[in-house]
Amino acid sequence: MQSGLIDSQGRHVSYLRVSVTDRCDMRCLYCMAEEMEFLPRDDVLTFAELDRICTVFIHRGVRRIRLTGGEPLVRRGIDGFVRELGRWTTGSAPAKLDELTLTTNGTQLPVHATALRAAGVRRINVSMDSLDPARFASITRRGTLERTIAGIHAAREAGLEVRVNTVVMRGVNDDELDRLIAWCGEVGADLCLIETMPMGETGDDRTEHYLPLGEVRRDLAQKWHLVPLTDRSAGPARYMRVEETGRRLGFITPLSHDFCATCNRVRVSCTGQLYTCLGSDGAVDLRRILREGGTDDDLLTAINLALAFKPARHDFFIPQEGQDVRGPTRLMNVTGG
Repeated sequence: MQSGLIDSQGRHVSYLRVSVTDRCDMRCLYCMAEEMEFLPRDDVLTFAELDRICTVFIHRGVRRIRLTGGEPLVRRGIDGFVRELGRWTTGSAPAKLDELTLTTNGTQLPVHATALRAAGVRRINVSMDSLDPARFASITRRGTLERTIAGIHAAREAGLEVRVNTVVMRGVNDDELDRLIAWCGEVGADLCLIETMPMGETGDDRTEHYLPLGEVRRDLAQKWHLVPLTDRSAGPARYMRVEETGRRLGFITPLSHDFCATCNRVRVSCTGQLYTCLGSDGAVDLRRILREGGTDDDLLTAINLALAFKPARHDFFIPQEGQDVRGPTRLMNVTGG
């Protein structure tokens, strides 16, 4: 294997997040607008093109790949693509992934969970922001809580580890966190709380809903015995163990306490745009290289160029009194979460 990927700040990039589609069967408040115009299908990379990009990254030292969207499981043929990537988790290939996983809203898991497990996926993240059916429908704008819960149970039955991701929104779902901790303990899932991130115009007021998770953790510690943990995933979450449930509770704090100094991640959108930072607008077009007959070396040159300009920190703006939350202009589903 060649030497690894190193960015402008000397950080080693070992984690690739790959969006396979901008489409989704929900319209969550913090992710996209209620009325969406999705990309023409020809603009979206084929699975062969996505696989080629992933292979270049793997040969340069990426050890973890997470598939995202939109909702990755709504794309036709996704099981075959996951199976192809899974070849890098078996040890039979010259360069091996330590982990292949994905983030989903759970609605399609009853159909796909067994295939994901067979392809080499061992754990997944499931977005679920409320256990109240009416509130869940309001947050997702068209989702059904019952379907997401059924998906979580299907994943557990298939042998997948599950982390539930909850975006904490002041005045929306911040009164449900105790209930979510208890429920995750009952089903055998971890829980990760995430600060709302200002990504594009969704029609929702993120300034009003922003809640620093330091406040949340202090409040939760009044009821739950939270023990700090040193173990981490490859991502930005910082974990504690909830002694009463035995499960992990994670916190992702991009606004109140950024984790940029240790960032090891880059993202490829479903259109082949390489974003070196979720919270910045700059990108390098890998699709153009692919479709103009470029070689793998051409792709690698573009990747190295992007990393040379990877910012020291994101552009998310922490609001002070009278100020708005600010961030990149693109929507979350364009980049991949």
